Formats: sequence, structure tokens, C-alpha cells
Amino acid sequence: MSTNLKTNAAPKPWTPVALAGLKGQRRLTCLSVHDHLTARLVDEAGIDIALVGDSLGMTVLGFPNTLPVSMADMLRHTAAVARACQTALVVADMPFMSYQVSVAQGLRNAGRFLSQAGASMVKIEGGAGRVELISALTANGIPVMGHIGLTPQSIAALGRYRVQGRTAPEAEQLLADARAVTAAGASLLVIECVPAPLARAITAAVSCPTIGIGAGPDCDGQVLVLADLLGLTPDPAPRFVRRYADFRTQAQRALAAYKADVASGAYPAEDESYA
Repeated sequence: MSTNLKTNAAPKPWTPVALAGLKGQRRLTCLSVHDHLTARLVDEAGIDIALVGDSLGMTVLGFPNTLPVSMADMLRHTAAVARACQTALVVADMPFMSYQVSVAQGLRNAGRFLSQAGASMVKIEGGAGRVELISALTANGIPVMGHIGLTPQSIAALGRYRVQGRTAPEAEQLLADARAVTAAGASLLVIECVPAPLARAITAAVSCPTIGIGAGPDCDGQVLVLADLLGLTPDPAPRFVRRYADFRTQAQRALAAYKADVASGAYPAEDESYA
């Protein structure tokens, strides 16, 4: 149950304003989830933010990266997650080319996540170049989670996933990006794959909570992909991933046992059959 509840009060969902107000009070928990079943688990565990990440391109749809993920994909999965969450704040990742063409395009598509899919916030990758869009979204009542550092939708330009901000000019640019994005109205900010000291400096420099992934321990919160946390994805995992379970091995054992029981006739047993 979420800690934003009063004693004996009915569960209430987290809001962007309420979570933004927790900066400096406690760390926020965020997980990237993609379906109704796991979203229920996340919500029941009291996780603050359920981020419907475009990482579903790899974990659910089998793509090599996030670029092929469409608006239709994200709307469907966001709606499934939103139907499961009673308290967690549901944030929808805006997919590649759903907001890059124009501010009008971004505004239209972001609105669909709130009006059609039940999200309470959208996430947008990019720094100072997204200021006009973020300003337009927040001016029209659409809360925004920013995302700087490693931006996976830029993989074609980056060539590979790598740590950002290791040089002084890169670090200065990321700090400027963080300030610009938050000044434009972003109420949460993801910092991905940057050196821990830089993430610490960014967190101190902005008024909104920062959510780190591969950004060290000093952000205002942390996010992982749920499939990575549960050990469902194969090794090797990124350096920042901590496996809290080994569900992949457990699932493989369970499937092998099922196959053996069916082959031997041990399943179904008499008490698993109807008279």
C-alpha cells in the first residue's frame, strides 16, 4: 500500500504533484512494466511509479531496440498497466517519432496517453531541444517526465549504448539539459547511464526529483526494468542491473517438469480431472 494514504483511508493514486513534493524527503521507487499481470504485482508492492517503457520493444515484442515500437503498441500496453494500478503513478513512454516531427504532433499523441490509455504522465527523451514541447505539454495539463543521459531512441546516432557525460563538455551539456527540461515544466527527470558524481550534481541542481538508472546512488529515486530485476532476461545484464530473483531458471525448471509429467502421464492426475 502506498505511503501517501491516511490511516483507514481508501487507496489513492500517486499524482505527479505529490511525488514531486517528496524531493529531499524520501527516495522514489519506479519500475518499467509492460502488462496487466506484472503491473498488479508492482502496484501491490507499493512501488511509486509504474513506467510503461518502450523497452517493451525488447522484453515483449522481440525487437533489437526501441525504435520499431509504435504508438499503437504503447497505447495498448499503457492501458493494460493503467487498469492494474490503484496507487502507482502510471507514466507512458512516448515512442520514437511520436513527438519529434512537431510540437503539435507531440501534443496530440501525448494527449492520447491520458485520454485513451489512462496514463497520468508521459516521458520524453532529450534535453534542451525538447523545451518547446515540454512547455506546450505542461501548459495544456499534460505532466512530463524528462529523460537525459543515455537516450535509447538515439541508438542510430550513438552507435551503441554507452555511458554519457564522461568528458567535461558532455557533463556541462547534461547539466544544462537538466536545468532546461525542469525549467520548461518537467516534474520528474530520468537520468540514464551517467557517472555517479554527475548524477549527484544534476540532482542537486534541479528542483524536481531525479530517477536514476545506471546513475549511482544519489538520485532521488531509482528505476529498473521489472524483467531485469526478476531475472527473466538473459545474461549478461547491464552493470547497473541487480537481480533480485532468478525467475528465468525457475521457469525453465518448471517447464521441464511439466513436459516430463505430460510425457509420463503423471499430469493430469485424477484430482486434476473432472468426473
